[in-house]
Amino acid sequence: MSDPVFGPAPEHAPDPELVQLLTPEGERVHHPGFDADFSADELRGFYRDMTLVRRLDIEATALQRHGELGLWAQLLGQEAAQIGAARALAPQDYVFPTYREHGVAWVRGVDPVKLLSMFRGVDQGSWDPAEHSFGLYTIVIGAQTLHATGYAMGVQRDGLVGTGDPERGMAVVAHFGDGASSQGDVNEAFVFAASYNAPVVFFCQNNQWAISEPFERQSRIPLYRRAHGFGFPGIRVDGNDVLATYAVTKAALQRAREGQGPILIEAYTYRMGAHTTTDDPTRYRLSDDVEHWKLKDPIARLEVYLRRNGLADDAFVAEVAAEADALGERMRRECHALPDPPVHGLWDLVHAEKTAELAAQQAEYDAHAAAYEEVR
Repeated sequence: MSDPVFGPAPEHAPDPELVQLLTPEGERVHHPGFDADFSADELRGFYRDMTLVRRLDIEATALQRHGELGLWAQLLGQEAAQIGAARALAPQDYVFPTYREHGVAWVRGVDPVKLLSMFRGVDQGSWDPAEHSFGLYTIVIGAQTLHATGYAMGVQRDGLVGTGDPERGMAVVAHFGDGASSQGDVNEAFVFAASYNAPVVFFCQNNQWAISEPFERQSRIPLYRRAHGFGFPGIRVDGNDVLATYAVTKAALQRAREGQGPILIEAYTYRMGAHTTTDDPTRYRLSDDVEHWKLKDPIARLEVYLRRNGLADDAFVAEVAAEADALGERMRRECHALPDPPVHGLWDLVHAEKTAELAAQQAEYDAHAAAYEEVR
């Protein structure tokens, strides 16, 4: 469609060049702007992390199917995007996640059982955000991008940007999905981040499905290009390539720490599983698409590269598989042992100091519960 005055409307342009360092066939390639060297230990560490996180995800899905969790948000297929981004962080950097960043939580040292307890309804998130520099999961779609931008503005005012000190310089990461990019909160965060030059990296995992809506209905242009309209750069990386994701995120974080402002990373990947365990993706997408993306599996491509270059053998792969089995067994055992949620204490978790209204609600509940005890 073309306008005689303003010219053609934007169309779905062909995919732009992805920043890629490892092809789906496991071939190492180079990029002029984001090339990096990786030690054998780093490469094996990427493989281990992705394998264990996939097992974490599969185990949690099975627990939900057995009625042990109320819900689970799968990350199957997105392991490289999360592990690469998380491994690029400095200890002092702070992360604002969605409800799907299980891989980032893993790298930041959050016990997987604490993720299970939240999805089981035992608590609202029991890890200490300050200890892990990793916020609690955000259920409201896109809200965490505003939180991240505000936090980044605070980092500026604390004098932790442009320090030149790798131990003090700090950046903030906001994770969100392609569906969230259509939310007002995300676009408002872009405005504030650009206006105040906030040290925030917006990391969008474009898994191409906003629940049941395909990406083509969300944007006429690649998502990373949206950043240009707000006045900061954007870049698209192969989200199934852990090496490229790591290299691009590391460069973006350093840029933010130096005071060069926000940046948008679009990690182009695919959601192999369901949006959550309440979703049936077979109702809205083709099995051929899933099969096509299986050929781009992030774990398989790294394993091929490791084996081809003599960096891993059957013994190493078996060792990681055994570790994954042990993780799965622990998750099942400890999930079954989780206590029922302390209903009486729910009112204590709303505000730092309980209000009179909350105290009245708690008293009303206690009286109601006591009546049932008397009947017994």
